[in-house]
Amino acid sequence: MLSEGATFIDGGAYSSRPGAEHISEEEELSRILPVVKLLISEFPSVLISVDTFRSQVAEQCIYQGACIVNDIAAGEMDANMFSTVAKLQVPYIMMHMKGTPQNMQQNPTYTNVITDLLYYFSKKIAELRELGLNDIIADVGFGFGKTIAHNYQLLNHLALFKNLETPLLIGLSRKGMLYNPLGITAESALNATTAANTVALLNGASILRVHDVKEAVEAVKIVALLNNKG
Repeated sequence: MLSEGATFIDGGAYSSRPGAEHISEEEELSRILPVVKLLISEFPSVLISVDTFRSQVAEQCIYQGACIVNDIAAGEMDANMFSTVAKLQVPYIMMHMKGTPQNMQQNPTYTNVITDLLYYFSKKIAELRELGLNDIIADVGFGFGKTIAHNYQLLNHLALFKNLETPLLIGLSRKGMLYNPLGITAESALNATTAANTVALLNGASILRVHDVKEAVEAVKIVALLNNKG
C-alpha cells in the first residue's frame, strides 16, 4: 500500500461489518497493539490511523506510535473519547453511524439524511472545538445505518458537507451500495469503486479510504488535473 502511494495506513481490530461479532476491549488491544508495533518497526516513517471507538485502545495505540484516531462512533460508544483525543492532540476522524455494527442496518430511518447528518456533525464539531481539538475529519459513514437510497443521496450531495469546514474522508471501497445494485460481488467491485471514488472527489472528498491504493491514487491524480485546468 505504501509503495502504491498510500498517505497513511488505517488499521483496526474490531470488525464493523453489519452484524459483526462484538469483542472485548482486552481482545481488541491484544490484536491491534502488536500490529502497530510491527508496522512502526518495519516502516519507521509510516503514518498509522487506528480504527477504534474505544478511548483506551486509541490512547495506547497513539503511545505506541500511531498518529490518527478513526472512530466509527464519533464518541457515541465511549464517553471518554472526545476528552482523550483532545488530550492527545491528534487528528480525529469521526464517522456517522446509526446504531451499532450489530443493528445499524435494521431499517435505518431519517427525517432527511442530509440535514440530519449536517446537524449531527455540527454539534460534534462544536463540542470538540470547545475541548480544544482542531484537527477534525468528518466521514458520513456510507453503509453504516443507511439504505442504498440514503447512500446515494449522501454521495450526490456530498459537496454540502464542505460547509462543516473540515476535511471529508470517504469510505466507499467495495461496499454493498456498489455491488448489490450491479448484481456482482465485492471482489468484482473495483471498477464500481473507482467510479464512486471519482464522483466523491468531484463533490469535495479530501481523503479516500480504500482497499485498492494504486487505482485510488490514479483517480485522485486525474481529478487533480481536471481541477487545475478549471
